[in-house]
Parts: sequence; C-alpha cells; structure tokens
Amino acid sequence: MTARVASVLFIGEGTSDRPLVDVVADLLLDHGIEVRITAPDLTQLSSRVGHATDQKIAAAMRLFEGTPDLLVVHRDADAAGPEVRRREVVDATSVHASDVSLVPIVPVRMTESWLLFDEMAIRQVAGNPRSRDRLDLRRPRDAEGEANPKDLLRAALVAASATTGRRRETVIKRFPEHRRQLLERLDRSGPVTELPAFQRLVDDVESAVARLRVTTVQ
Repeated sequence: MTARVASVLFIGEGTSDRPLVDVVADLLLDHGIEVRITAPDLTQLSSRVGHATDQKIAAAMRLFEGTPDLLVVHRDADAAGPEVRRREVVDATSVHASDVSLVPIVPVRMTESWLLFDEMAIRQVAGNPRSRDRLDLRRPRDAEGEANPKDLLRAALVAASATTGRRRETVIKRFPEHRRQLLERLDRSGPVTELPAFQRLVDDVESAVARLRVTTVQ
C-alpha cells in the first residue's frame, strides 16, 4: 500500500532542535504516513521574529506556500510547566493556523531531559567511546524532575570526553552541536518512552493521524 505523504511545517526553539521533527516523522511513518518537512530558519528573515510562540507561528505560516497538513511546534516546558506551554502553543495555533492539525512537542523541563539515558551515545558524541568516567546520568523516572537537565547533559559530555584545558573548553563550546547529534540518535523505542511528555507526543501524533485520515476521506 502506498503511504500518504503529508506536508509538515516545523517550528522549534532553535536550529539544534531540528532533529525533533525527524522523531515525529518516524512516528508518523509507523502509521503509514510519509512527510515532506519544511523547517524555516526564522532568524534569517529581514524583519526580526521574537521568541514568542505566536510570533514564530505567524511568521512561519506566512513563509509556507499553501497550507501544511501538520504543524509541529516545539516548546520546552521550562519553569512554566507543560500544561501552560501546551496551552500557549494551542492558543497561538488557533489564531494563526486554525485549519492546520497540530502536534505540540513539550519536553519537561527541557529537551535535554530526553537525552540523559543513552550513555554510549553520549560517550561517542563526546569523541571518547572507550571512556569509563562516571557520567552521573538520571533514570527515566527521575529525568522530568531534574531542575536543569541542560547543565547535567553538558557535564556528562565533558566527563565523557575526559579532556582538560583547551580541549575541555572546545567540548563545552560544542554543546549545541553535540546536543543536536544526540537528538539525531534518540531511540524513540528506548527509555524515553517512559517519560510522560514523550508518551503525550505519541498520543498527539496518533490524534493527528486520525484527523489526516478523516481529511483524506472527505
């Protein structure tokens, strides 16, 4: 059976979040839906786009030719909490893209909390797969309660690299790139499935698939 092809407009918090839409793409493919992804770099626009979710959605929708089948919006929960951030995304979508199916991605507290379980991936990305230094990672059941998973992940990468001096500083500066690589390696059937925020994403994708199928029938 030929898979349906859906157009996806992705809006992240930064360019290193781009691999998140690939996670959604894989989840959609499980339901027989392939995707064409548009992920505009809003920082390249001549007029400045603010950090507010509604501003990003409005700008991205203006850039998109036509109407996407799915709008995928990533927003970390941070200190506000997942329900507040989720409502923020839903409300902004209802104003600027009311006729588009939405898939929110709202990690608790930050996307880094999804990257704290694959010890080997962290060692490989840090460039020292044979290192044995303690990384002080978290169990899945504790990850969403971590106050600052970004600092924890950064410290784990530095520890895994087992570097000192200038090489250590280089590892620290490359954190955004290392984070992106870890997102690309995220095992969507691994420990991350124990996180309520990821389970919510899976549910949202299933709901979006149901809406797409209704649209196709109509």
